[in-house]
Amino acid sequence: MLRSKTCGELRLSDANTTVTLAGWVQTIRDKGGVLWIDLRDRYGITQLLLEDGQTAPELFTTARSLGREFVVQATGTVIERKSKNPNIPTGDIELKVTELTVLNPAKLPPFLIDDDTDGGDDLRMKYRYLDLRRNPVRRNLELRHRMAQQTRVYMDGQGFIEVETPVLIKSTPEGARDFVVPSRMNPGEFYALPQSPQTFKQLLMVSGFDRYYQIVKCFRDEDLRADRQPEFTQIDCEMSFVEQEDVLNMFEGLVRHLFKSVKGIDLAEVPRMTYADAMKFYGSDKPDTRFEMKFVELKGTFDTVDLTSGKGFGVFDSAELVVGINVPGCAHYTRKQIDELTDWVKRPQIGAKGLIYVRYNEDRTLKSSVDKFYSEEDLQKWAVQFGAKPGDLMLIVSGDSAKARKQLNELRLEMGTRLGLRDPNVFSTLWVLDFPLLEYGEEEARWFAMHHPFTSPKPEDIALLDKEEMLGMVRANAYDLVINGTEVGGGSIRIFNRDLQARMFSLLGFSDEEAKAQFGFLMDAFEYGAPPHGGLAFGFDRLCSLFGGSDSIRDFIAFPKNNSGRDVMIDSPSAIANKQLDELKIATTVPTK
Repeated sequence: MLRSKTCGELRLSDANTTVTLAGWVQTIRDKGGVLWIDLRDRYGITQLLLEDGQTAPELFTTARSLGREFVVQATGTVIERKSKNPNIPTGDIELKVTELTVLNPAKLPPFLIDDDTDGGDDLRMKYRYLDLRRNPVRRNLELRHRMAQQTRVYMDGQGFIEVETPVLIKSTPEGARDFVVPSRMNPGEFYALPQSPQTFKQLLMVSGFDRYYQIVKCFRDEDLRADRQPEFTQIDCEMSFVEQEDVLNMFEGLVRHLFKSVKGIDLAEVPRMTYADAMKFYGSDKPDTRFEMKFVELKGTFDTVDLTSGKGFGVFDSAELVVGINVPGCAHYTRKQIDELTDWVKRPQIGAKGLIYVRYNEDRTLKSSVDKFYSEEDLQKWAVQFGAKPGDLMLIVSGDSAKARKQLNELRLEMGTRLGLRDPNVFSTLWVLDFPLLEYGEEEARWFAMHHPFTSPKPEDIALLDKEEMLGMVRANAYDLVINGTEVGGGSIRIFNRDLQARMFSLLGFSDEEAKAQFGFLMDAFEYGAPPHGGLAFGFDRLCSLFGGSDSIRDFIAFPKNNSGRDVMIDSPSAIANKQLDELKIATTVPTK
């Protein structure tokens, strides 16, 4: 070993011992007769000391030749520091150097390798191997490691077996776009990289492996955001002989174990909400429940109330839905602030045509932007409907139901952010249940599976599958886990009956031939004693980012892609040689850069 200790473990109890350290030069402070070097490895920093008259002159020469990020080895005696540093664990000691060896010199890095770096996102991604030396990035990956470790601890303790499933599989038309891989030995045919191990974990249930899990890479060729990557990691799980309640209890247990073991937080029992209530009160199937501001209808699609029509205000008269939120304590907002909010909701990303406000003043008077149409008595009825108190501000949008709810959801989240109600160190969890099984695509004029084609309908809704006009009412035996407004996991009880699975494929527009070509292996397996089964998958990267208090999963992936799906460090994806294309029997010649 080139070191006997790490740069993060020496303490005052190690004084007067001789040790050897190895690491990277963080900083050098040369005061002429005294020279200090901060030596860093992934465990911490230790200060090295060289003193004129006590350190060999050649060591001073070597030390003064060092630059930032030089890789060095230092041997010396641990002594107590005269000027202690309480901000680091090794701050009570320093190493009085007797030997100093340059293991490898280094170019000056393109950005400062420090907690507060001067490097922008693009630069740091290009030199990701340097960015990984910084403490915040290292801590993120250490958190990811602990999350994976504790996941395995819990799953092993519950009798699950970790099984690896194939990475080269068959392309399927449902869901997101596949990444495809040409087969040299089968010209003109392609593998696909798995979007999830869904069919394989169901086959494992047929095989009798009644409790399976895997921390697995998945791939989707879709548009990217901060919380999406073309390759991502799931905690993928499946259980046999279970109903929905069994799955919820098992994996709520996993989440509570992770919070306790990784964050030291005793998570309360996870509340539950139906999809219908989530849409009614929050306009989202993944509501952020760290704060209230539930939706209130003045003219409804869920409620029959109509407190707006017939007053001559055409915007509300023609609207399918008039809905708003009550913002506590914000009646003091100035007209300028409200105008700014109005401009915010009218941005193309939100798409609202306008924003109506009602101030409930401390003197119990009501002032609105529609006083011309609505009397004080009318506004008082609104305030009662909202449950508003003096000092509150009511914000209202209107229009098509689906669009208005989406717009108000964005406004609610924005107000939560502005008021400091979305603290990343506060965690609010929620199960969302009873999703629709199917959703209709107007453009394609057909039904799509809201989750995936293998999700079972609620047993009491199966009969509705034979009634075309009722298909939109069929509920899925499905569930999502939401934390702080982010969906971190989802799953369902699966179809395990061949006839029901065939019916599902038919509803989704598959011909019998297409269903057999794509999923015949699964349909055949169901005829050999498939048990009732269900499970879910957690987005592991998202879980890590939530636990780490970040909005971006990229911060918790060692070598992430950018928003264009590129790895700018290794310049991937890239063109391949024409010779390779010829071997793959791919005729298209890709131009080289």
